[in-house]
Amino acid sequence: MKTAYVQMKIAAGHSDINAAKILRYIDEARTAGAKAIIFPKSAIAGQMIGDTCRQKSFLRECISYGEEIAAAARDLTVVFGNINLDGENIFCVARDGIISEIAEGEISCAGVDVKLISEPFSITKDFSCTVDGRPLIRVGSIGLQNTGKTVYTFDGASAVFNSRGEVVQCVEPFTEAINFIETDDIDKMPVVTSVDEDEPTKIYRAVSFGVKNFLEQIGMKKVVIGVSGGIDSAITSALYTKILGAENVLLVNMPSVYNSATTRNLSEQLAKNLGCKYCVVPIQESVNWTVKQLESTTITLLGDGSTEQIKLSGFVRENVQARDRSSRILAALSAAIGGGFTCNANKAETSVGYATLYGDEAGFLCAFADIWKFQVYALANYMNDKIYGREVIPQGIIDIVPSAELSDAQNVDEGKGDPLKYDYHDYLLRAFAERDLTPEDILNWYAADAVEKNIGCADGLVKKYFATAEDFITDLERWWKQFTGMGVVKRIQSPPLLAVTDKPYGARRESQNLCHFTRAYLELKDKLTR
Repeated sequence: MKTAYVQMKIAAGHSDINAAKILRYIDEARTAGAKAIIFPKSAIAGQMIGDTCRQKSFLRECISYGEEIAAAARDLTVVFGNINLDGENIFCVARDGIISEIAEGEISCAGVDVKLISEPFSITKDFSCTVDGRPLIRVGSIGLQNTGKTVYTFDGASAVFNSRGEVVQCVEPFTEAINFIETDDIDKMPVVTSVDEDEPTKIYRAVSFGVKNFLEQIGMKKVVIGVSGGIDSAITSALYTKILGAENVLLVNMPSVYNSATTRNLSEQLAKNLGCKYCVVPIQESVNWTVKQLESTTITLLGDGSTEQIKLSGFVRENVQARDRSSRILAALSAAIGGGFTCNANKAETSVGYATLYGDEAGFLCAFADIWKFQVYALANYMNDKIYGREVIPQGIIDIVPSAELSDAQNVDEGKGDPLKYDYHDYLLRAFAERDLTPEDILNWYAADAVEKNIGCADGLVKKYFATAEDFITDLERWWKQFTGMGVVKRIQSPPLLAVTDKPYGARRESQNLCHFTRAYLELKDKLTR
């Protein structure tokens, strides 16, 4: 039997748009001679609709559209996902105006099993599928959906499997398409050879699809990006330029006295390579004025008339620089051109709050907050080699030590940079964030000389960075305290982020409960440092 299945782009919370699209595809399938057509899970309502699933008027509308689809079915069978009056996902089989609700896992059509899905993309997603001795058609959705804080891409993952679980037909990821299959021929069809894509390819495709669709959804056509001469702002610039065009991207370098000529020149070279609009807005004068104004302001306790003067520490002055760049310059420039400004953070920085609230943690979207620093570097090389086919991200940006350049202690020309040793800390923080491990686990591995093996970093890094057990433990506790302390505070207030893993921030159940070390950890610490 000729059967159609649709890898459909779903507009979450817009049943009118989705139902109209379903009706058009039904007509197309009928014209092509299909006797059945299959749509994804949540095809009418969408998967991530928040408390909309509690609005009875919306639920009644979804049910009404389901009835309209059933009436349109007439001479073919339609399988689709909908929602009921309790706000629960249901699976429907419709023909000749009659709808039957079928339990998940028990759907069949045209002599084959059917699996309706609506699953976000993940770089670790398993494309395989379990079959029960019969061919199976898996139908997924594409598009962009969100839970408020976290924005997910949906890649589809639609495919046809023979009775042995082998793929005989599949649909291009992130592509809306109607596909046809003769169900009687599935077990006779040749097996499709899968292409083992590398990680940068998967990440770039998901992020570029996600950012493009996010911009379209919010109607944003221009962006401002603060460029520092570092790798994170460079890949952000390359991504948005590819999506929006160079004429709609403004790169802004905002040097203080701590920014080297090296990074200033690299920022300009990046803009030249991309062909973007570019400007330099120095911040030292305004930072000096802010410091002078605050330090010369007298604070009075009105109860007894006593006074005090504020003295800004070096750390606070660093934060003044970061906030001046984002809250003042980038915010004003983006408003002036009718656009928005980006957040350029990666997952390592987000993990430990290595960013300034209302400063470099601000922005309308953080496209790379779910990828680690080592993946950032891989993505930079991928963009140069595969997306642009030339060096748009200067090699100097890839080679330079990562640094915020907020003080003399972060002088890149002297090889001074961020406190994070990314080749090690990426993997340590990944163990915390994506595997729910704790210092107790890490310290047990340290005692067994197995840290690198278990967290996945290169051999020899523990001895390279930590001469003694005390050094290792001091570092471990520093970042655990940040991860479970100020990192949580900042993540709660951070911009929406684009997810590419199963464990993005925003999906994590964050609680501000302060840092805790288990009793077993403290006992082992005492033993190792005695």
